[in-house]
Amino acid sequence: MSASVQRVRAALTAAGLDVTLRAFPEGTRTAQDAAAAIGVQVGQIVKSLVFATETGDPVLVLASGANRVDERRVGELLGTAIGRADAALVREATGYAIGGVPPVGHATAMPTLVDEDLLAFDEVWAAAGTPRDVFAIAPADLVRASGGQVATVT
Repeated sequence: MSASVQRVRAALTAAGLDVTLRAFPEGTRTAQDAAAAIGVQVGQIVKSLVFATETGDPVLVLASGANRVDERRVGELLGTAIGRADAALVREATGYAIGGVPPVGHATAMPTLVDEDLLAFDEVWAAAGTPRDVFAIAPADLVRASGGQVATVT
C-alpha cells in the first residue's frame, strides 16, 4: 500500500470510519473511468476538485461525477472569485496528484463544499490517494469526514 493510500486510510480511521479500499489496476483517474471500473453510476463518483481564490488560497469542491462545477456559483458561496488550481497548487494543498485526490487527509486544511447531488445516493465512491485506489462511503459520512458544507455547486 502506497504512502498516499496509507494517509487516506489514517484520515478515515481518525474520522471513525472503517472503509475498504479497493485498487483498480486499469485506473480510476476520471469519473467515467471510475464508474466503469467499479460498476456504478457516474453520479456516484466523488470528484475532489481544487480551486484557487483570488488570493491564491485553495478551496476543495467534492462534486458528483455527473456534474460540472459552476465556478461563479461557488465563488458567490465563498464570497470570492475562484478559478481552477494548477497542478502545483493541488499537490501543495492536498499532498496528492491530480487524478488521485481524496476528499480527506490533505496537507492543508481548506474550505470544502460538498455537492448536494451526492446525497441522493446510499453510497458514493472517492479516490483514495492514487489514480488506482478508491473507497465507498455513505454521503453523510463523506460530509462529516471532510468537514464540508453541503451546497449547490452546479
